[in-house]
Amino acid sequence: MFELLIYMFENYLSSKNYIDYNNISLELKAAGFDNEDIEDAFDWFSQLKAMSDKNPSEKRSFQNENLRIFTDKEYKKISADGLGFVLFLEQAKVLTPSEREIIIDRAMALNQNIITIDEIRWVVMMALWNNGKENDYLFVEDALYAKDSLVIH
Repeated sequence: MFELLIYMFENYLSSKNYIDYNNISLELKAAGFDNEDIEDAFDWFSQLKAMSDKNPSEKRSFQNENLRIFTDKEYKKISADGLGFVLFLEQAKVLTPSEREIIIDRAMALNQNIITIDEIRWVVMMALWNNGKENDYLFVEDALYAKDSLVIH
């Protein structure tokens, strides 16, 4: 399903134009994607939007420097590099604590056993785009295609 999420984001959702899900569904089926994966991807993006739209004033005002303790499930599923990347972005003030939680939730919702740093970078890009943070999106896009890992100093 993850490849489908990237495909949908790059080809349909990042344009921010009106999205006709019926046509997209037909095109995705014609491209060879499985019906169940298509429905799961639509649900994934729908949940991303719902979480981002929930209490937008709370998101902006939530500036508390909370300590985030990851669960055992999160440690097992999301690579250490991926979790470190999310924390790096939060420390760099690219992500708010609310956005961090959305990203962790959406990563955990992926139907695979391990989430690599490259996959978490895509989830971050999709979440930032969804929140209208295109400038921060460009920062993450640069990080996505960077050959070397980012380091916190």
